[in-house]
Amino acid sequence: MTKQILVGGVPIGGGAPISIQSMCNTKTEDVAATVAQIHRLEQAGCEIIRVAVPNEQAAEAIHQIKQQIHIPLVADIHFDWRLAIAAAKAGADKIRINPGNIGGEERVKAVVEVCKQQNIPIRIGVNGGSLEQDLLERYGGVTAEALVESAMKEVHQLRKWDFEEICISVKTTSVPLTIAACRLLHEQTDYPLHIGVTESGTPQMGVIKSAMGIGGLLCLGIGDTIRVSLTADPVEEVYAAKRILQVAGCRESGPELISCPTCGRTQIDLIALAKEVEHRLETCHKEITVAVMGCVVNGPGEASAADVGIAGGADVGMLFCKGKPVKTVPQHALVDELMALIDTL
Repeated sequence: MTKQILVGGVPIGGGAPISIQSMCNTKTEDVAATVAQIHRLEQAGCEIIRVAVPNEQAAEAIHQIKQQIHIPLVADIHFDWRLAIAAAKAGADKIRINPGNIGGEERVKAVVEVCKQQNIPIRIGVNGGSLEQDLLERYGGVTAEALVESAMKEVHQLRKWDFEEICISVKTTSVPLTIAACRLLHEQTDYPLHIGVTESGTPQMGVIKSAMGIGGLLCLGIGDTIRVSLTADPVEEVYAAKRILQVAGCRESGPELISCPTCGRTQIDLIALAKEVEHRLETCHKEITVAVMGCVVNGPGEASAADVGIAGGADVGMLFCKGKPVKTVPQHALVDELMALIDTL
């Protein structure tokens, strides 16, 4: 089990529930826009939010933002160690620094001293795209070993100044490489790990890459907090993260929809039917499995693990529970009858 740190009031590691993170894509110094986006993310289920701090105005804005949100805020720092200090003093709940570009030992030490004073943790965030030049040369490029060495070098530096409130991430755009690096890091340290596949792309490919990378690690028991990195509205990152946690068996977060892929026996527009059920379940918070199947012959039996479900037919369909028929229903009323049954559970 990993050590536990606190980011605001959210525990990370030490057996705590795996937390969902995202990052704003607003200009941090635009306080109103940033707060509005964070409120949407909170509503979607985001538990920790990160903001970019590329200038003094962004660092100063953290104080105002913090007063208007309800989840911990992480300041993302690249290159300028002085901005890390300013963000910490402005009320950030965690500082994220990149060993590849934050600067020399004295600069890191200055950041550590302020984080100690403010009683906030530091995330060592190693990215394949900004790995130190000497490591790239020694390992012949970005490798799992190079990523882990970069992270552990920074860990040893922080520990030299008696700083233990540490979280680590090692990310690349490659799923196999990210998994290999996280597994290696997991073997070498017990600090909590933030996991994700960086720059994974648009939702069409990015969700798949993130599900493979994050989900694969979670199934190995690796990872304490996650971010799905997408070129999209950050709210989509949160929804994807929730689904990944649910499918990996790490969190129950409402109903799970299962549906068959259709075949030549299907006599109903199953794709539209499944989409309608999925939409109607968005406001349901019950921990149940709901099935939408294409035929009454095989559907109920194949979906016998589902709590409730419907199976389509030419004119009528079937409502069933745990694979057992409940009643036949006109095709047009299938979804309404299903939702009515769910309300009684």
